[in-house]
Amino acid sequence: MGSLRGLLEGVVDTALDSLYTATGSLTQSRTNGLSLLGTLLAPTLPLFLTNNSLPDGYPWGELTDEGTNPYTECPRTGVTRHYDFTVSRASIAPDGYLRDVLLVNGAFPGPLVEANWGDTIVVDVHNDITGPEEGTAIHWHGFLQHGTPWEDGVPGITQCPIPPRRSYRYEFVASLYGTSWYHSHYSAQFAGGLFGPIVIHGPTRENYDIDLGPILLTDWYHREYFDIIEEMLAPGGSAKVVSDNNLIDGKMHFDCSTVAPGDNTPCFDNAGVSKFRFQTGKTHRLRLINGGADGVQRFSIDEHTLTVIAEDFVPVKPYNTSVVTLGVGQRADVLVTANVGEPTSAFWMRSNLSSCLPARQPYAVAAVYYDQADTSTTPSSRAWDVLDPGTCTNDDLDITEPLFPIPLPEPTLTHTMDIELFTNASNVTLWKFNGVSMRADYNSPVLLLANDGNFTYPPQWNVVNQHNHTAIRIIVNNRSPSAHPMHLHGHNFYVLHEGPGEWDGTIVRPSNPRRRDVYSVRSKGHLVIQFDGAPGVWPFHCHIAWHVSGGFMATLIVKPDEVERMEIPRDVEKNCRAWAMWSKYNVVDQIDSGT
Repeated sequence: MGSLRGLLEGVVDTALDSLYTATGSLTQSRTNGLSLLGTLLAPTLPLFLTNNSLPDGYPWGELTDEGTNPYTECPRTGVTRHYDFTVSRASIAPDGYLRDVLLVNGAFPGPLVEANWGDTIVVDVHNDITGPEEGTAIHWHGFLQHGTPWEDGVPGITQCPIPPRRSYRYEFVASLYGTSWYHSHYSAQFAGGLFGPIVIHGPTRENYDIDLGPILLTDWYHREYFDIIEEMLAPGGSAKVVSDNNLIDGKMHFDCSTVAPGDNTPCFDNAGVSKFRFQTGKTHRLRLINGGADGVQRFSIDEHTLTVIAEDFVPVKPYNTSVVTLGVGQRADVLVTANVGEPTSAFWMRSNLSSCLPARQPYAVAAVYYDQADTSTTPSSRAWDVLDPGTCTNDDLDITEPLFPIPLPEPTLTHTMDIELFTNASNVTLWKFNGVSMRADYNSPVLLLANDGNFTYPPQWNVVNQHNHTAIRIIVNNRSPSAHPMHLHGHNFYVLHEGPGEWDGTIVRPSNPRRRDVYSVRSKGHLVIQFDGAPGVWPFHCHIAWHVSGGFMATLIVKPDEVERMEIPRDVEKNCRAWAMWSKYNVVDQIDSGT
C-alpha cells in the first residue's frame, strides 16, 4: 500500500480551486465525503424510533434505567433495523491535508446506526476496498452479543475476514442502550477512517429537550495506517506513534506550513471546523465518543457545565464536571443547558489530547452557536482553567456510580495478566500480554475451532481458557511505561480498583462498583476488573490501534462447554470458505497481529 503522495504531485492550481467554497474553505464533500456530522445540517435525534406498535408508549414498555437490570432483562420489540454498508477507499482532506482513507458509504465518519433497545440490527457489509485489495471485518463495540458471539466482528477470533468484492451480513440484538460506535477490527483500518457512531435509544429519567446526537473525537494521522504499522514494526522501529491533528466530528484546521519539506501532498489551511446549534435556554444531550487510534481526549465547552448521565453503555447517577476524559473506545453522554450567554452568543467546544502522549497538534475546536448567533462569526470564549494531569488515566473511580446497582459477586476464578514491552530477536518492538505477543490466523477463527471441540491452539494466538467459571476476576499489572485503555468484548465489567504499583486488595464501592467496557490502566500501575462470564470467545486488549497491531491482545474462552453446543449459522463458515479461496490466490499482507 503506497502513499498517494507521488500520484498527487503536479496537480494544477486550477483543479484545486474547485475544492473550495465561495468562503474560501474546503467543501464538505472534500473534507468528509457524504457525512453531515459537524455541520448545521446534521439532524437532531428523537427520543426513540417509532414503530408500528408501542407498548405503554415506549418500545421498551415499562422497563426503566434505574429499576431494570439490563443484563437480565431486555425488551423484544420484534423490529429489525436494516443497514447497508459499502467500504471503499477515497481521497479526502478532513483537516485540509489530502490523504487516502477508508469510508463507509462514502462518508467520514461513517453513517449512524440507530435503533431502539431490544431491536434487531442487521448490517450487510460489502467489501469494496481496492487499490490495493484488503479483507475487513466490523466490530460493534460494547454489544454483548450474548447468544451470537460470531457477530462480534474480529477476524481470526470470531470470523474470517470479509474478502474483497464479497459481502457479509451481521445480525444481533441491541440488548443494551446508549451511545457506542462500530469500527474495523482488521489490522489498524479504523485509524484510516473505517468507523462510525451507534445510538441505541432507551429509557432515561433525565429531562432534556434536544438530542444533538454523536460527537466523535479522533486523533488523526496524515500517513496511511499501513505505512505507520510498517515503520513501527520494522527492525529498530518505535512503539510510539505521533498523531498529526485532532478532530471533532471529522473536522479541524491544520497549519500547512508545518508540513515536512519535500512533502508535496496538497494541503489547505482553511478546512473548517465542526459547527453545532444550541437553542437558548434548552438542555441538550451530547453523545461523546473517543473513536481515535491512540490519544486520550479531554472534552469541554467554554463556560458550560457538563452533566454526565452515562458512561459507555451504563447509565450513571448524574454528576457535574467542566471536563470529560475519554480513553480510546470510551463514551460519555452529557447534558448541557444553553443558559450561559445571550441568544446571539457563540462558544468554543474543545477536545484536547492529553499531554501524556506526543501529538503534533493536540487541540481540536468546534463552534457552538446559540439560536440567534451569526454562524459566520468566530467564537471568542475562553477555555476552562483545568489542569491536565498528563497521566492518561480516567477520573477517580468513586466519582461515578451506576444508576442500576449491582453488588460485586464473589469471584470463582482470579488470575493475573501482565503487560510488557519488549524487543524480539529481529529488533522489532512488540507488546506482550499474559506473556505472549499475539498474532491471529485469519483462516482459523478460534470460535469455530472451539465450536468443533478443538481447544488446543498455537501459543501465539494467546487464548486463555476461563473454563466454566461464572465470576472471573483479572488483575492487570502494567509493567510498561505507557497507559492502556483496556477493552473486553461481550461484557460490561466491574472496575474494582486502579492505581500505581501493585494492587493492595482494596475494592472501590463493592456494593455497586463502576461498570464499563473500556477502562485505562496507568503506566507502571494496575487495573482490577471482574465480569460475569458469558459463553463465547472474547478478545481482551488495549484499544490503542498501534498496540493491538504490536500483539497486545488475548482471547478469553468463557464456558467452553456451551460454546461447543452453539449452533453457528452456515454463513460464518461460508465466509471462511470465500476467504480461504481468495487468500489462496492473493498474498495477504499481514505484517502485524492482524486484529
